[in-house]
Amino acid sequence: MELLIPRPGIGQIKPYRSIQPAGEDRSWVDLSLTVNPLGPSPMALNAYRQNATQIHRYPDVRQEKLRRAIARRHGLDWNHIACTAGSDEMIHLVTQAFAGPGDEVLCHEYGYRGFLKAIRASGATPVVAAERDMMVDVEAMIDRANGKTKICFLANPNNPTGTYIPAEAVQRLRAGLPAHTLLVLDCAYAEFCRRTNYEDGTEIVESSDNVLMVRTFSKIHGLAGLRIGWGYGPAKVIDAVNQIRSPFNVGFAAQAAAIAALSDTEHERASLEHNDRWLPWLSKELSLIGLRVYPSACNFLLVRVPPDPSLGVQAVTEHLARRGILVKDVSDYGLTDCLRITVGREDENRALVDAFAEILS
Repeated sequence: MELLIPRPGIGQIKPYRSIQPAGEDRSWVDLSLTVNPLGPSPMALNAYRQNATQIHRYPDVRQEKLRRAIARRHGLDWNHIACTAGSDEMIHLVTQAFAGPGDEVLCHEYGYRGFLKAIRASGATPVVAAERDMMVDVEAMIDRANGKTKICFLANPNNPTGTYIPAEAVQRLRAGLPAHTLLVLDCAYAEFCRRTNYEDGTEIVESSDNVLMVRTFSKIHGLAGLRIGWGYGPAKVIDAVNQIRSPFNVGFAAQAAAIAALSDTEHERASLEHNDRWLPWLSKELSLIGLRVYPSACNFLLVRVPPDPSLGVQAVTEHLARRGILVKDVSDYGLTDCLRITVGREDENRALVDAFAEILS
C-alpha cells in the first residue's frame, strides 16, 4: 500500500513557531509580534461587543458594508475590493488563483516569509532575488523574471527589515516585469510609512491592469486577533479571489469591528504619534548600548547583535525571556544574528532597554 504523500513543496514549508515558551503560564512583555501597543480602537471594541450576541449568524457573504467603508476611507472603488481572513489569506488565495505547478513566483530575499508558504502550497516554484543592504533590489528582481513568472511579491514596507522603496522604484519594477506577471504589493505597514516618496499602492493599481495592493487591519487598527485583511485590484483579480475564497471568511463581529475602526481617526492618530515618539527613542537607546539598529519605516526595528563569541542571538533572547520579554528571532530569514523588536508601551520599551543593557554591559 502506498503511503499518502503531500505534493512537492508542502514538505518544504516550515510551520510557524510560537515565540512564547511552552508551558510557562506568566505575563509576558511580548515585543515579538508587530501589534499596536495601544490595542484596538475603543469604537471597534464597542462594535464587537454589540455584535457578540449575533455571532450565531453567518456574516454577509458579499462583505458589502465593510468594502464600502474601506472604499470611503481610502477613496477607492468598492467593487474592486475583496476582504479576507487577514492579509495572509489574500496572499494565499491570489497565489492559488494565478500560479501552480510549472509556474514561477518571484519574491525578494528578506521578504515576508508568508510569500514562500503561499508559493509552495500552490505547487509553484519560488524564485528569490537578492537584496542589497537590506533593501529590495528592483533590478535584481527584474533580472530574475521570465516567461514562467506568474506573480511577483513585493512587501513595501518590508517585514522584518523595516525598509521600503519609493514609488518611482515600484513603478520601475512593474514596468520591467513581463506583461503577464501580477505584481502583488503587500502594504501591511503602509500607514506607518509617511515618507514623501512613498506610495501605498493605490495609484499604481489604478493606472495598471496587473497590480494588486494587499492591506490589513492587524497593524495600525490593532485587530490582529480578528483576522481581517483586504485587497484592491483589477476586476479580474478581485473576481478570481472571490471565486475561491470561503464565502464566510470574515466573521460577523469582525466585520463590524473593522468598520468602526476605520471611522476612529483619533485612535489611528494616537497610534502614529506613539510610534513617532518611541521608534526613534528605542533606536537611539539600543544603538547606545552596542546594537546595530537598521532604519525602519514601520512599528518595529531590526537589530543586529554584536559579534561577541560569548553572546549571540540565543543567549540574548534567553536573557530577555528571563526578564519576561519576548522578541522575534529572524534566523528563518537567514538573518542569524538579528532580532526584530516591536515598539511597545513606554514601560515595555524602557524595560527592554534595561534588559539589553544588563547583558551587553
